[in-house]
Amino acid sequence: MKVPNGSAKVKGRSSGETRRIKKKKRHSQNATPMNSDPSNASPDTAMAKKYYQLASRGKPSLKRLKGSARPVYSGHGQVALQRGKGTFKTGAPPQPHTNGGPELELDSSSEDSEHWSSYARSILQNGMEGSSGQEVSAGTVLGGKGEESPPYHAELDCVHNRAVLVLQQGQTLTFRGKALLTCLYGRVEVLGFTIEEGQQPYPVFSPPTHCPLTVTAMVNSLITSKTRKERRLEAKAIVRKYLSTEPRKRLQSAVDSDSCLVLLEPLDTPLTRFLTSLPEHRELFGLSAMELKSQSVALDCPLSAVGLIPLHGSSEGLVMSQSYRNALTGLVHACAEESDGCPVILVCGAKNTGKSTFNRHLINTLLNHTASVEYLECDLGQTEFTPPGCLSLSTITEPLLGAPFTHLSTPERMVFFGETSCERDLDRYLESLKFLWRSYSRDTPIIINTMGWVKGFGFQLLVDFVRLFSVTHVVQLSYGATYQCPALTPAFLRTAQGWQTRPQAPPTGAGEDLEEQVSPQSHMLLSVQSEFQGAGAVSNMRYHRSNVLRDLALLAYFSQLQSPDPGPVRPLHCFTPYQVPLSAVAVRVTHCEVAPAHVLYAANASLVGLCCLGEKVAGTGGPVLLSHTPVCQCVGFGVLRGVDVGRGLYFLVTPVAPSVLRKVNCLLLGGVTLPHTLLRAQPGIEGEQPYVTKEYSFELTGAGKMRVFKGLVRREHMGGGGH
Repeated sequence: MKVPNGSAKVKGRSSGETRRIKKKKRHSQNATPMNSDPSNASPDTAMAKKYYQLASRGKPSLKRLKGSARPVYSGHGQVALQRGKGTFKTGAPPQPHTNGGPELELDSSSEDSEHWSSYARSILQNGMEGSSGQEVSAGTVLGGKGEESPPYHAELDCVHNRAVLVLQQGQTLTFRGKALLTCLYGRVEVLGFTIEEGQQPYPVFSPPTHCPLTVTAMVNSLITSKTRKERRLEAKAIVRKYLSTEPRKRLQSAVDSDSCLVLLEPLDTPLTRFLTSLPEHRELFGLSAMELKSQSVALDCPLSAVGLIPLHGSSEGLVMSQSYRNALTGLVHACAEESDGCPVILVCGAKNTGKSTFNRHLINTLLNHTASVEYLECDLGQTEFTPPGCLSLSTITEPLLGAPFTHLSTPERMVFFGETSCERDLDRYLESLKFLWRSYSRDTPIIINTMGWVKGFGFQLLVDFVRLFSVTHVVQLSYGATYQCPALTPAFLRTAQGWQTRPQAPPTGAGEDLEEQVSPQSHMLLSVQSEFQGAGAVSNMRYHRSNVLRDLALLAYFSQLQSPDPGPVRPLHCFTPYQVPLSAVAVRVTHCEVAPAHVLYAANASLVGLCCLGEKVAGTGGPVLLSHTPVCQCVGFGVLRGVDVGRGLYFLVTPVAPSVLRKVNCLLLGGVTLPHTLLRAQPGIEGEQPYVTKEYSFELTGAGKMRVFKGLVRREHMGGGGH
């Protein structure tokens, strides 16, 4: 693989983006300056080891709220969604700014159902009303324009390099950066997940690649016999424990009986050290270009020393429409049902409508009450828990408090597809998903994430998903006044054509009404209108581009090679590779046809999927080449950094454990390439860098990026290609 040794050119802003920046700048002229540079934060070795022990331990405690973690289904009672009110009537088109009309009704009085019901209602109320009774919209920073004091109170303990944050009920802090967050008193919420005192510390990441996170102080629901004075003294005692004398005196005046206390400590992990060591990602946990224009640096901000940059003025955090809240409420109710089994939730919509953010918010909300949630990844380009080009089935037990590249994990099952789009081979794409679906145990809720391809064959795939996976709830996100694709109502599915599935045969009885026919796999449609700024638009900002996000996911995966202890970052060439006999593993190029004599040249210095075939591979000394792409389990990824044909060896660098590597007998090479910075940023090399050249012309035929024509021929126009 040839990598041009030069920095990529950044395209200039479009005139539309320039107008938006100027408009936003006019609106933020009166904003109170609140910003800082977290680059000076350098946590000590003890802090780094503390986080490593937290991240590397076994199954964590699943205790969420103090009322004990409740199962999804209690067996005590049943909560029923009213079909007439919980979804659109059969055959009626969805309305753009509603989600099924009024609040869903409950039909149970059991203790567990009441618990779920009250929590579902709190989703609609959360952030809508402050402690003083005044109305506060979600994501609003209290104490905004015109006020001299910041909307929060925080003090820094310079001795231990930690900060204590005080928020009153209903107050919020929207921020960029990263930190280790511990709730010391009261309870707070971050992206739907509730953190109470006594729980473990949680790492929070708020890079400019995604919507900024917001910490919201919530009303303490615990019933206590303590008076307000006793609670105030209790909170002040906690402040004395974590702060030295001078900052303690300044902060205690802001502490009340209803205050929430949050401990914030610097977060230093192999992931953050590795990513910020790369020249183009040094400001990964800083401010975006637009935020730099609208924010001012607060050099004396106490939170800057621990790695957080408070946002002020026009930065409002997550924007939730009423239909967004209604959808969350309906899905929480669905998890309380016991008659229909665990809900199968499919989330779909066009690109840039907020599907990933909604998924994370929904997962965090459900983890407040259940020990785990299953997640089926169907989006090859923007994966949540794996590098791009993979389909996976994951079990989530911990909240997702950051961008996808900050919480990569090993799935229960994974298939290496090899490309960021499925358009070349729709059948292998669906067969891979069926392979994963067979591993789903059906005893926990599952969320199915889909691509932003909602037209043509992409929409036919959505129709197949609903039928093949017996979906019970479809969350369909849209933006603007027009719909990007037809509404996936049960009535529409009765006649819709899928890629592999067909609609039911029309009724044969005289006078039978198709609209009244009961579908054997009926589902509920929840329509969500995305109302955040830029919904549906393609951003030209660097960190919002899909290729940059894919590179970050791959870089995050290979950051696992770094030592957990603080120290210098080791480049790729410093790691001793595994030696793998050519005859012990089979090789296949998945995305294009390559002559057998050229396969090893193509595989050298490339990303490969480490897969496990069902049958044994036994060669005669040379490379073993597969004639077709298998659908099999993938256990991880590696860099094939060299091939020694004379000795018959592959040289492989991978973070996968040796005990797992022993099961690998297949290397799959796809169209997903290594980030160029991984090869360019290799200090300490004498002479020319490996696999990097300056003498390469992209003017030669075949030297540039291969262009793919996406105008696929429709099935009915193919000769004998039906299923």
